[in-house]
Amino acid sequence: MNKTTKWILGAALVVALLVLPFLFKNYRVFQFNLVLVYAIAVLGLNLLTGYNGQISLGHGAFYAVGAYTAAMLMDRLGVPYWATLPAAAAVCFAFGFLMGFPALRLGGHYLALATFAFALAVPQLLKYKKIEGYTGGVQGIVLAKPEPPFSFRFLDQPFSADRWLYFFTLMVAALMFLLAWNLLRGRIGRALIAIRDHPIAATAMGVNLPVFKSTAFGISAAFTGVSGALGAICVAFVSPDSFTVFLSITFLVGVVVGGLASIPGAIFGAIFIQYVPNIADQISKSAPWAIYGAVLIGLMYLMPTGVMGMLKTLWARLRPRNPAVGQGG
Repeated sequence: MNKTTKWILGAALVVALLVLPFLFKNYRVFQFNLVLVYAIAVLGLNLLTGYNGQISLGHGAFYAVGAYTAAMLMDRLGVPYWATLPAAAAVCFAFGFLMGFPALRLGGHYLALATFAFALAVPQLLKYKKIEGYTGGVQGIVLAKPEPPFSFRFLDQPFSADRWLYFFTLMVAALMFLLAWNLLRGRIGRALIAIRDHPIAATAMGVNLPVFKSTAFGISAAFTGVSGALGAICVAFVSPDSFTVFLSITFLVGVVVGGLASIPGAIFGAIFIQYVPNIADQISKSAPWAIYGAVLIGLMYLMPTGVMGMLKTLWARLRPRNPAVGQGG
């Protein structure tokens, strides 16, 4: 594929993304917003699990911390919604960096269980009576969706709050994906991958394992915190029961479905998270999770390396090979 074709395809994708929210009603646009939100969370977890080899079952807790950081700043202090994103990232980076210290001694399923305990604890802590004046306790916090800065109509559809949030979330998601791409191309990304592949060799090459493993947890948590803050803004409501342990498992499912160590795979993982449960519920009201499980097993059987792994394999097979220039003799 030459450079001109790539530019044409890129421009077509941008136009399609800009027109997309005006082709559907508000509820569908709201679902698109959640896909973008979950894509950032899956990307954050993939930085940790796919690129650094650390398994976490606690990222639902970081999502909750980011969501509550945004909600409390907006509701209690009147902070603009856009300004809550860097605050959520900073708070979650601190929590993630501290959470990275157990990772120095734990690995594999032991680390997964430690992070699982964190995911169990956070929703209960949010209900704690001593702090319910800030968190709203079991009732949570109700927010107001930000209104668009201006109004117009396009394709006979108004520029509603959900459509404005779509463009805002799309811009933030593009920025987060660009940050992840640049991070993984640089020195930090090479160090993370070296730690995943062979920690002893990475140490021998001068990679500081404690610093990089803790930093990986912090960066991953910061991405998920931004996702949580965006989720709170888009849904306009947070409560402890919205952030159960199942949310952490769901993020890990999104990473595996999209493809480990794949930045674009986060988008496919987010689509799976958002739509497959709804489709399963439409197929069977009595046993939707049985349908969900069957779909997940089928996907793992057909695509053991995830959606991006399958696409890379297909591309390698369909890509025309250069004919041999000559033979030695």
